Amino acid sequence: MEPALILIVEDEPRLAEVLERYLRREGFRTERATDGRRALELWRATRPDLILLDLMVPGPDGLEITRTLRKTSDVPIIMVTARAEETDRLVGLELGADDYVTKPFSPREVVARVKAVLRRAKGRVRAPERYTVGRLEVDLEAFEARCAGQPLPLSPAQLRLLAALAREAGRAVPRAELLAQLGDGDADARTVDAHVKNLRRRLGPCGAQIETVRGVGYRLRP
Repeated sequence: MEPALILIVEDEPRLAEVLERYLRREGFRTERATDGRRALELWRATRPDLILLDLMVPGPDGLEITRTLRKTSDVPIIMVTARAEETDRLVGLELGADDYVTKPFSPREVVARVKAVLRRAKGRVRAPERYTVGRLEVDLEAFEARCAGQPLPLSPAQLRLLAALAREAGRAVPRAELLAQLGDGDADARTVDAHVKNLRRRLGPCGAQIETVRGVGYRLRP
């Protein structure tokens, strides 16, 4: 099996070189882009297994790239940025990022997060789980979801959350249980809320099936 391909989108050459060196040392293949236009070109041409995406790359920036990708792709995205504010992190997660690393960071930590996100992605594909709740269909084996028969462009994190809710359809699922589905040790209850908010939008007319249970979490109803 060919090693996973990581697309590094970073406009600081020295930092990009360091990340590339550490990733290749661990057996990954890499591609590099220094701006948003080139990043989208490489994504279309190479279909990477994961994207390390700096939020502040020039035109389009990381947030706009994520918006574009999430219209058609569930490729795992780890945002890399110097922005430490909580609001920036939540915006990235709402748009569909799977993880978030703030500069300065250890390259080894980034490599560890890349491996973790890829492991979760592989696990999702192999999980033989299918659920039908009202107009919603979730198929983890095929790694897809549908609303009234129409395919839904969900990120990996969104699909995991939807599957967790579908698995317990009709039951109020605590935020702590949903938090475990994200696999992010730095995540908190507000992170879950951000993902669910974005998930509702992606579900279109089926978004109304997700109910907020005050003081507990969320429920998926038929």
